[in-house]
Amino acid sequence: MSKNLFKKILNTIPRPILIRLSYVARPVLAFFMKGDTYTDPIDGKSFKSFLPYGYGNQRDNVLSPSTLSLERHRLLWLYLQNETNFFTAEKSVLHFAPEQCFLKRFQKLNNLNYTTTDLESPIADVKADICNLPFEDNSYDIILCNHVLEHIPDDTKAMQELYRVMKPGGYGIFQIPQDLNRDSTFEDDSITDKKERAAIFGQYDHVRIYGRDYFDKLRNIGFKAEEMDYTAKLTDGEIERYCLAKGEIIPVVYK
Repeated sequence: MSKNLFKKILNTIPRPILIRLSYVARPVLAFFMKGDTYTDPIDGKSFKSFLPYGYGNQRDNVLSPSTLSLERHRLLWLYLQNETNFFTAEKSVLHFAPEQCFLKRFQKLNNLNYTTTDLESPIADVKADICNLPFEDNSYDIILCNHVLEHIPDDTKAMQELYRVMKPGGYGIFQIPQDLNRDSTFEDDSITDKKERAAIFGQYDHVRIYGRDYFDKLRNIGFKAEEMDYTAKLTDGEIERYCLAKGEIIPVVYK
């Protein structure tokens, strides 16, 4: 499959349908791309290359053929595996917009009381609006909410809800696409055209570009926020082999 054709497929098929189709496509892609140059740490499988991915500015060699993980997913997996007790301690976990590369693996973990939620995802347990969650206060030890907030017009309300349902002493990981060269977050509600949104915000369904002030906003909600550059703990060889984005920040928050 050519890069241009692959890009066209990703950009034209609605994501809920793409999620279902990918269950069929993954084994085929993994078989034809087997090799020993790059490794997906999530399942340990290796390939001669990864696939291209991206809206607008397409990135080469970033999408794992086996798990369909991107750089941020593989980095998060390594962080959870090496720096936390996520895979061993008994915890209640709330996972927004559950990523395929994690879903079944997290569901199989006997130590987790694991709940997934999303407004539209066909693979979520609970259909819910992140700005009006149906969960009790102080319910979850761990909240994963990755690449969700950039889609939400009222992200302040969403952050308040995340804070409300997190247990005191709990933590969360709230990854977002972030421009670390930008001091302030940019958003403009008057931009409604999908092509213009894609050009300005990087994707047609994004409503803002987060700057470094993202962490201040989380702190203003009440979280203690840590800007974790986990790639700084990895070797250049590991970064290259796992196809990670050097310098990518993992936003870790605590209540």
